[in-house]
Amino acid sequence: MTQSQPSRNGFIAIAALFMTAAISSGAHAQGNTAAGIKNIVLVHGAWADGSCWSKVIPLLEAKGFHVVAVQNPLNSLADDVASTERAIALLDGPVLLVGHSYGGAVITEAGNNPKVAGLVYVAAFAPGDGESAASLGQPYPPTPLAGELRPDAHGFLSITSRGIGEDFAQDLTKKEKDGLVATQAPTAAAALGATITTAAWKTKPSWFVIAGNDRSIPPDLERAEAARMNATSITLPSSHLVMLSHPTEVSELIAKAAATAAFQKK
Repeated sequence: MTQSQPSRNGFIAIAALFMTAAISSGAHAQGNTAAGIKNIVLVHGAWADGSCWSKVIPLLEAKGFHVVAVQNPLNSLADDVASTERAIALLDGPVLLVGHSYGGAVITEAGNNPKVAGLVYVAAFAPGDGESAASLGQPYPPTPLAGELRPDAHGFLSITSRGIGEDFAQDLTKKEKDGLVATQAPTAAAALGATITTAAWKTKPSWFVIAGNDRSIPPDLERAEAARMNATSITLPSSHLVMLSHPTEVSELIAKAAATAAFQKK
């Protein structure tokens, strides 16, 4: 008995140690779940590239998020969706997709990926099934930017310097505007006219940043889209490039969406 008692006590001590570790591990796992989504994929729109998120990325990373900015070719909606899906495939765990402008159409299709837990639209198009970015604007008067688009011989559109300065980025600095003119990415008109097969916002929770002074997409359209998808939305007094003129507010909404998307269902 004197020899078995220490053995029994040792067994109890070891069992208690494993139980403590299990409880600690469970609490840690719950903490990770409560923290929400950590992967954020940013999808740029027409006439842009991933650098349009340059002010938002460091703000999100400072909050502990893993951020990826997609570089879309802007040749076709299918190519841009494929580019976004490749970025999603490289990430472990759930993903929050964020799309600006035409990038909203991209995330509307790519968002059907099962790893995508939520969608954030930033001054964006959010087409429904069978709709396109271009078709959404038809019920509304043409925006000022429409008159500043110039096609080339290959079916790609560019924005004039005046269009960028007055209708695309009117609240940015001259230096920023000059940079946008020099680096803009011509965009295939066909990409803007391509239709969505299945709109992910019908089944995924959504958020929307409405640019109140947008001269590229009608603010009334953005409000109508947000209402149609029952998105949590904010309105900022901004040009179309709201993530460059109001990066703090945009990043804060993205962070809130990431914190809650995994727990919301439509």
